Amino acid sequence: MDYATQLWLFSALVFGTVVLPGMDMAFVLGSALAGGRRTGLAAVAGLVVAGACHVVVGTLGVSALLAVVPGAMQAMLLLGSAYVAWIGWSLLRSREGFGAVPEQRRRTRWATFRQAALTNLLNPKAYMFMLAVFPQFLRPEFGSIGRQAFVLGLIIALAQVGVYGLLALGAGGARGWLSARPGAGVTVNRGVGLLLVAVAVVTCIGGLGVV
Repeated sequence: MDYATQLWLFSALVFGTVVLPGMDMAFVLGSALAGGRRTGLAAVAGLVVAGACHVVVGTLGVSALLAVVPGAMQAMLLLGSAYVAWIGWSLLRSREGFGAVPEQRRRTRWATFRQAALTNLLNPKAYMFMLAVFPQFLRPEFGSIGRQAFVLGLIIALAQVGVYGLLALGAGGARGWLSARPGAGVTVNRGVGLLLVAVAVVTCIGGLGVV
């Protein structure tokens, strides 16, 4: 397989992974509905930065440590799932709808960026991808490993910006409609909260192999 074919295959795998509903997608959706397009895009930026960290981890081989010490992966999975479930539970308990929260109580875009990055850094799906897929596309015969990792990381970032960015823009556009309908906003608020809790539970169950 030549280098171009390898890049196309990697791109398809990355896109297929990004479009699957999960913690990151649910967080972007919730952020855009709560704070608008710019807040949603701040969440996307946080995910992209965290994705770059995953690339560095995979390239340096730190991910091999997680493979050797399975307990580290389980701890990461539980911590990440608990964190996302906590965010979802907070939304479920809220009595205010998206777009109806007073300005001083909304998260700043910087806070959203940080929380998105943390959510992604605690996402076990990302580490599983780096463990199972990423190393297979770093081939010595194609030149510098660092250069290859940079190209693969760029592909990951573009997929995240494309998929999550469109989601943030779409959800942010719906925020105005929800602002004029407080009842609908509360329903969506709790729906996203339920989605986050469900994603956390399914991720935890699937990762731990519980039937």
